[in-house]
Amino acid sequence: MIFPDSSLAFEDAYPDKPALLRHGLIDNPLFDIDRIAALAKTLPPQSIEYNRADLSVGHDPAAMPFNGLSPEETIRRIHDCASWIVLIKIEQDPDYRALMLRCLEALRPEIENKTGPIHGLASFLFVSSPRAVTPFHMDPEYNILMQIRGAKTFTLFPANDFSMIPPEAHEAYHALGRRDIGYREEFAAFARPFRLTPGDALYSPLKAPHHIEVEGGLSISYSITWRSRLSDADAHLHRMNHALRRRGLRPPAPGVAPGRDAAKIFAHKLYSRIRRPRRPSERGWRISNGRPCGGSREAL
Repeated sequence: MIFPDSSLAFEDAYPDKPALLRHGLIDNPLFDIDRIAALAKTLPPQSIEYNRADLSVGHDPAAMPFNGLSPEETIRRIHDCASWIVLIKIEQDPDYRALMLRCLEALRPEIENKTGPIHGLASFLFVSSPRAVTPFHMDPEYNILMQIRGAKTFTLFPANDFSMIPPEAHEAYHALGRRDIGYREEFAAFARPFRLTPGDALYSPLKAPHHIEVEGGLSISYSITWRSRLSDADAHLHRMNHALRRRGLRPPAPGVAPGRDAAKIFAHKLYSRIRRPRRPSERGWRISNGRPCGGSREAL
């Protein structure tokens, strides 16, 4: 079993609260550096993102600095190149696809019981230099991050706390792909840090803002993410509110008028099916300085 003795913790937390779990993947050969470098050579360019990692928590994710190396060089020199690299949707490789499906095997019944059928399932590999920092951001999926090697502190903040991240920022994130949700020092009062060492896993709720700091050694982390009818509804509502705001209206924050929220979600779903617009990427930091391989949502 991938998550031994963790099902009750996950059941109590999902979908709204974080949960510290345990996993059994530390010794899996798929996470050896040589295997990761080989994987990187087989992935298309759009599935590899890398940058320098000597950043501040409040760094603008739209302006990530390039490290000047190739993906393979970044992985081989990760001990001393002050960088991070993320391999995206690694289930393109059949070995990693089989692992991804195994990871959700025990948790799927609880997930689907509470939030409906899983879709958009994806998996990611993060390799980071010592002291690498992931600036403050949020992601549009549910996420379980498994620490394979090294240690990091994953600092989570409350999801959908509009006193921290106002509705307008959520709307711009979903409708325009704006990744800079803004960090202020006073947010530290809301922080909940989780120190992750090999064998630890952390469930992070949908759009819970966070930042990450790696400790003194290199870090390897593996992540699986998914979406649900609830995450889809959240995105539809914020996109509709963005459209209304552009027309001079002032929509109430989500949750203030549930009946109105439901009507707007339905209307935007219908609109989306008719128009099928191309939207900017919501995956955190997909685009940075125009480089297809620069600027990831996370530099774990």
